[in-house]
Amino acid sequence: MYENLLADVPTDLWIGGKWRKASDGGRFDVIDPATERIIASVASATVEDAIAAIDAAEAAFEGWASRKPRERAEILRRSYELIMRDAERFAKLITLENGKALPDSRSEVAYAAEFFRWYAEEAVRNIGDVSRAPASGARILVHHKPAGIAVLVTPWNFPAAMATRKIGPALAAGCPVVLKPASDTPLTMLALMPVLEEAGVPAGVINVIPSRSSGKVVGAMLHDPRVRVVSFTGSTEVGRKLLREAADNIVKPAMELGGNAPFIVFEDADIDAAIDGAMIAKMRNMGEACTAANRFYVHEKVHDEFAAKLTARMASLKMGNGLDEGVNLGPLVNKDGRDKVIELVNDAVEKGARILTGGRVPDGPGFFYPATVLDNVPDNAKMLNEEIFGPVASIQTFKSEEEVIRRANDTEYGLVAYLYTRDLSRGLRVSEKLDFGMIGLNRGLVSDPAAPFGGMKQSGIGREGAHEGMMEFLETQYVSVTW
Repeated sequence: MYENLLADVPTDLWIGGKWRKASDGGRFDVIDPATERIIASVASATVEDAIAAIDAAEAAFEGWASRKPRERAEILRRSYELIMRDAERFAKLITLENGKALPDSRSEVAYAAEFFRWYAEEAVRNIGDVSRAPASGARILVHHKPAGIAVLVTPWNFPAAMATRKIGPALAAGCPVVLKPASDTPLTMLALMPVLEEAGVPAGVINVIPSRSSGKVVGAMLHDPRVRVVSFTGSTEVGRKLLREAADNIVKPAMELGGNAPFIVFEDADIDAAIDGAMIAKMRNMGEACTAANRFYVHEKVHDEFAAKLTARMASLKMGNGLDEGVNLGPLVNKDGRDKVIELVNDAVEKGARILTGGRVPDGPGFFYPATVLDNVPDNAKMLNEEIFGPVASIQTFKSEEEVIRRANDTEYGLVAYLYTRDLSRGLRVSEKLDFGMIGLNRGLVSDPAAPFGGMKQSGIGREGAHEGMMEFLETQYVSVTW
């Protein structure tokens, strides 16, 4: 199974348009989470390699930034087309190294490719303006310049999409990048490089350096004065560390961090629609997403119906190797991730939560955990304050609108919230009162390349996607002139 899929996947560093070994010869293993077998050995970049990648990006910067916007756009558009040409191959590779079921991986590939199509269209819309200063009478000319070399640090949960969501706007803006993918899932990005080269991306514009020494490698790049942007997706804890590092050189940060999403079901909600939305919001990527619904608040009048229907849907999911057709629940990405889910479920049950389905680790190899529904989860359960990052839904009840808004906002995170109601007035009113950067109003999916993705509070800084995503890689310059 592995040999054919991995036959053409590179496993070295991609620097300056060439494959190269790590400077110290170091490598690390990539594990299939469904079988716990080693599937590849990948070069582990050193600080020396990171600086070489910055050198390559610097050499490519002027030429790429000076390209006409339409030329950059055409390369991005071609990248979209080539990814879709190879969509099934990329989907299987994602499943192999990440574990998610093939339907999830296929959706991710389409989502990932769409960032290149979207930013092919945004690349030609870097629009400034001209105005006249009221007091001085001088003209104010405003335009946006490429910020410079961008360091991109991506997580393991969406090996393709979290990278293309950063690469697309950076290239559209005219910035070269150095990408450090997660060491659990480096293969997808390495496999993408020949495709982007075929699309016409010049040498040095994109550099990919997997590494097991992430802290040292990223820290060295953030202390290189040539680096002007750092874009990171991952935990709030790591985001805080990177912000401290970025402060030394005043590197512009774009941070998409942790979440603790509430999912609110009002008494007038369409329960069947809410169940459909819950399955997406909770089980997309097996719950291993910062946007995953973490806390289900269900009005006491509809609690029993919602809990019964959600339990039936969760119990019906087929668990197994994500490469097998018909499977819609694969393993979690690694042992640590599964152990955390076990710990959170055990903690909730010990404190009084009731298991409606799931909750038991299956025998055999692989980092599997079943789809699980917990009811009557107590307020002091750890899972209400931490990201579960697994296929576990925790249900609580509420009585009033004011109560549920207060409880939903009672978290340091502010990435996304979901709510279901047939009353549009209530839906919009509650949405405005929720302290989250994104709201799914009668929808279980908010991610869209055309929308500004990002959070409030401890969930991040800046936005990805939409026009705002490209602005993260641009600097605004104003010219004062009189004519």
